[in-house]
Amino acid sequence: QLQLVESGGGLVQPGGSLRLSCAASGPTLAYYAIGWFRQAPGKQRAGVSCISRRGDSTNYADSVKGRFTISRDNAKNTVYLQMNSLRPEDTAVYSCAAVRGYYCSMDGFNYDYWGQGTQVTVSS
Repeated sequence: QLQLVESGGGLVQPGGSLRLSCAASGPTLAYYAIGWFRQAPGKQRAGVSCISRRGDSTNYADSVKGRFTISRDNAKNTVYLQMNSLRPEDTAVYSCAAVRGYYCSMDGFNYDYWGQGTQVTVSS
């Protein structure tokens, strides 16, 4: 059973940076495409970014393009989300999710395994 644990969230000022990590235990993460999602209070969950099994294909929500970068290190069983130029509207609980297969999706309903999430707060 694949288990995912997110880390790296916290409080940051507008314009700052954070790097989130999604660490997997159980089966090797190399078999799975990974997505990052976020949910702000009172809002629906939204796809932020996703990465294919080998890392050669990525997608980003329009709101984060040019600011966020997704990457993975299959040898370390970890996927990262580097977030730069953070804005107050990026405040949310960020969760990673996994689906066995090659290509990723920005639709959370396509994923089978989820982490518990990590809080990101952007505020001065």
